[in-house]
Formats: sequence, structure tokens, C-alpha cells
Amino acid sequence: MSLAAAAIPPSECRRVCVALALMLGLLAAAPGLRSARAQVDPFEFEVYPYRTVGEGVAELEWLNSYVPWGHQHGEIGTSAGTLPSNQMLRTSGELTYGLTDHVEAAGYLNLARPNAGGVQYGGAKFHLRGNLFEQGELPVDIGWYVELESWPTPGIDTDPLELELKPILEKDIGRWSFILNPIFEKPVFTGPDRNRGFEFGYANGVYYRWMPRISPGLEFYGGSGFIDGFLPVQTQQHYIFAVLWGELPWGGVEYNCGPGVGLTHGSDHVITKCNLEIERFVGALL
Repeated sequence: MSLAAAAIPPSECRRVCVALALMLGLLAAAPGLRSARAQVDPFEFEVYPYRTVGEGVAELEWLNSYVPWGHQHGEIGTSAGTLPSNQMLRTSGELTYGLTDHVEAAGYLNLARPNAGGVQYGGAKFHLRGNLFEQGELPVDIGWYVELESWPTPGIDTDPLELELKPILEKDIGRWSFILNPIFEKPVFTGPDRNRGFEFGYANGVYYRWMPRISPGLEFYGGSGFIDGFLPVQTQQHYIFAVLWGELPWGGVEYNCGPGVGLTHGSDHVITKCNLEIERFVGALL
């Protein structure tokens, strides 16, 4: 994830202050609004920035999470199936390709290893992501995200085929970057909830460009359940992660890693994440 520092002309100060106040308000409100099991994707603890990978660029990403202190029974915490979340290791391989400078496509393969168990297939996902206008043209940079998730292994996840829509809002102010990813998710074809509306969740982040290769941040993940009937707060999931992101000194590999804590009974108590990505220009080969 690349975050750019932005200088703010004096004439933009009022608009920037208004936008920052709005985004901070939404960020602060997030834990009080949302959290449902289906809205926390443990295969993808990632906050998406405004920028896409760029035309002709391929990106390989390895998304990992591990639950050192979770629940001993299935269908609670990050467990969406019959297997318990405690000691669960999850990994997702993602291949992204820039169709244009403003639109990218990606596919994922999810794998999971339960406590003392073997590696299991955890589902597949596909997404299109893009952005609107050029960066800095609006007070807040705006992007969009559409994802389709396939049926995974019942022991890992029992949710049916799902459609996910995600606006992307980002504002860079000096060394700070604020990103909001509200999430709207709906079962598509089957399942008892296919005729209901959308579930609502979030993936938000705030980051500080401290040094070229090491920058700290906080990330917030959660969900509320269906918009027409939010779940009780203690059955919801809410997480705060303290992360470091940057670039390793060799190979052009970027990282985003850190521990997270759950804030409700329905959350896993402690969970860790480590995402690695590498970009390569491949347009000339296609």
C-alpha cells in the first residue's frame, strides 16, 4: 500500500478541515455502529487505498492472519464455519493486474489450517477496483470496489455466494493518511438471507509516514449485521490493529503487519496479521 504525502495550499485549509472532521467523526463512530461475523473477513485484513496498481502492473500479495487466542467453538469470532477460531492460521494468495491507470482486477485463493489440522481450501474471490477523478482534485479522494466471493469449504465458512460493494475514501494531510472502506455485503443466489438487504461493515485506517521504510498506523475492522436489524453489540465483532507498514530494503517487497485485539465477546481476543506484496511491470510482456 503506497501512501503519498500531500501539501495543502492555504486556500484549501477550510475544505481540508471540514473533510478531516467528517472522516474522523466516521472513524470514531465505527466501533459503535457495526460488527457482524460475516462482515469481518479474516482472510483479508486489509484497508484499500485510493490508488490502484496502474496499467500493465501485476501485483502479488500474500495475506496472512493467525489467532493465538480465539474461541473454542465454531461460528463465533472469526470462525464462519464449524471449526473453532482458536489457533486458526489463514492465508490468501492474491494476484492483481492493472487494466488501466484507474481500474484493476484481482483473484484470490484462500487456505486455512485449523489447530492441529491439515490445510483446507477456504474459498475464492474476485474483485474489480477503481478510482474517480485524479488524486487531489476533490477534498477527499474517492474510489470504488466490487467483489464476488465463491462458496468455500463448509468447515471453514458456510456463507453462500456473496456480493460486496465498498466505497473508498482517502485523505492525505502532510505525513498523515486517513482511509475509510465502508462495506456493503449481500448473499446473491442462495441461503435464508438472500431476500434481505445488505449487511454493513467497515475497514478503516490511519497511518503516519514516519520514515521511508517504517511507518506506524492503526486499523479498525468490524460489521453490524443486516442494515434492517443490527446484531446486539456483544455478539458483534470489532477489532483494532496496531500495524507497521513500509517497504523491505530488498526486492521491492511492501509489508503491513501487526497485532489486533477484539473489543466484544463475539470477537476473537487476539489476532495477528502480516501482509506482503510485490509489484512488477509486465505490460511489455502481454
